[in-house]
Amino acid sequence: QVQLVESGGGLVQAGGSLRLSCAAPRRTFSNNGVGWFRQAPGKEREFVAAISWRGGESMYADSVRGRFTISRDNAANTVYLQMHSLKPEDTGVYYCAAALGPSGSRLSSGYRYWGQGTQVTVSA
Repeated sequence: QVQLVESGGGLVQAGGSLRLSCAAPRRTFSNNGVGWFRQAPGKEREFVAAISWRGGESMYADSVRGRFTISRDNAANTVYLQMHSLKPEDTGVYYCAAALGPSGSRLSSGYRYWGQGTQVTVSA
């Protein structure tokens, strides 16, 4: 059973920072892009960021560009999402997902495996 495990969520004040991690078996991340999505209460899941297999290409939602950074350590089979200058509207459950191929995607349909999510709550 494929398993992606997110960690690092929590409660933080507006303006604060958090770093999320996503760990998975080597076979899950090998040759695949990885993305982060989030879902706020009552809203649809939305794209946050994605990174290619070798880490040379990344993409971000306009709402987080300049504040969030996605990175990966393939030796550790882990992908990170560093979040700075957090806002209350960043609140939600954050999910990582393994893409169908070596590139990331803004579309959830571009991903094969998903984690269970980690809660991020930003207080005003």
